[in-house]
Amino acid sequence: MSLPPLPDSAIDLGVHAADWRAAVRFAGNALRRSGATRDSYTERMIQVIDEFGAYIVIAPGLALAHARPGPDVLADGLSVITLATPVTFGHPHNDPVSVVVGLAVETPDAHVHSVAELANVFNDPQAIPALASATSADEVWRVIGASDLPRDVSAVR
Repeated sequence: MSLPPLPDSAIDLGVHAADWRAAVRFAGNALRRSGATRDSYTERMIQVIDEFGAYIVIAPGLALAHARPGPDVLADGLSVITLATPVTFGHPHNDPVSVVVGLAVETPDAHVHSVAELANVFNDPQAIPALASATSADEVWRVIGASDLPRDVSAVR
């Protein structure tokens, strides 16, 4: 199984987020812009962190923002947000965060497979710094290994 689509509209580089909530909202807004989710999905991602804490900060400098599949997920999708200034999520070891990857999937099975595929990407110790310093969508796609990913969501619908 491959990663969900990562279209241009789901990539924002060098954004200014005041805190982790704003950073997650950027990731959620990018998912919405790409057609993968409705606005309510973003709020559900924030609720997950409010309820369970900063477990989404899965590696130093990297947060994987997500929520369970639901009616506000319209299609599988990824977003990549890099922060101009890293923010603190409250993780004891992996803060501050400079890259937020948003993930929306329609089924629990797709969630498990997508997280496993992302883990493969981030096994490379250079992946997070390379994303954090990316200045173009092409650089993001190279890091994510997206040469085979659909960049246009309409191509997968």
